[in-house]
Amino acid sequence: MSNRRPLVAGNWKLNGSRAANTALISALRAGLPAQSRTDVVVCPPYVYLAEVSAAIHDSVIQLGAQNVAAEDSGAFTGEVAAGMLRDVGCGFVIIGHSERRACYGETDDLTAAKVAAALRCGLRPILCVGETLAERDAGDTLNVVRRQLEAVLAVTGAEAFSAGLVAYEPVWAIGTGRTATPMQAQEVHAEIRATLARRDATIAAAVRVLYGGSVKASNAKDLFAMADIDGGLIGGASLDAAGFLGICKAAAESY
Repeated sequence: MSNRRPLVAGNWKLNGSRAANTALISALRAGLPAQSRTDVVVCPPYVYLAEVSAAIHDSVIQLGAQNVAAEDSGAFTGEVAAGMLRDVGCGFVIIGHSERRACYGETDDLTAAKVAAALRCGLRPILCVGETLAERDAGDTLNVVRRQLEAVLAVTGAEAFSAGLVAYEPVWAIGTGRTATPMQAQEVHAEIRATLARRDATIAAAVRVLYGGSVKASNAKDLFAMADIDGGLIGGASLDAAGFLGICKAAAESY
């Protein structure tokens, strides 16, 4: 337990419809206490952001996006700028998710540029870091995570993390049903905090580090009990209101 307020973010990925979104937000609004001990963020696909922003108005739920352009404006067909996300009500944005890195070739340098773009517009980046199964089996987990963090630190400095968050997502545990054990996750979270502390100990102590990788209501309590785990970046379970509310409850009880 720490004095860092936990945060649970739901990454809807390529899922949703107007009807499904309405039902999900309605259930979340009904199930979350008015004075939540946890920050709760939902991250729908771009096309639903404005609609979801209106649906969560006057609730404890906050809005995030799943990606952002590195550029602020210009001839970049199909991209969405950080200023546009702010304009429709976003406060957060997921950057560097393993699916963006693996499926779309997004590099550490591009991820760092996107973090900088988000900060320029007052968005709070949720920077994703994590290793593949091959990297873990090779004993490279901590080296990979340090490399991904250092790429951002080189561009933004530690100050980025006074506003932003880090999400550790072991790639081998995303959507597979496999989950890092609480101790495996804690080891990496502690290293993330130590890497930031080498730049700024005060920011490192305050930054919230989330775990992402097949988090469910059934395993959330044990994960969130770890000293350096401050909540979760939730994928599939965020589409199920009861499951997501269970995770939020576990986070609140860890605070």
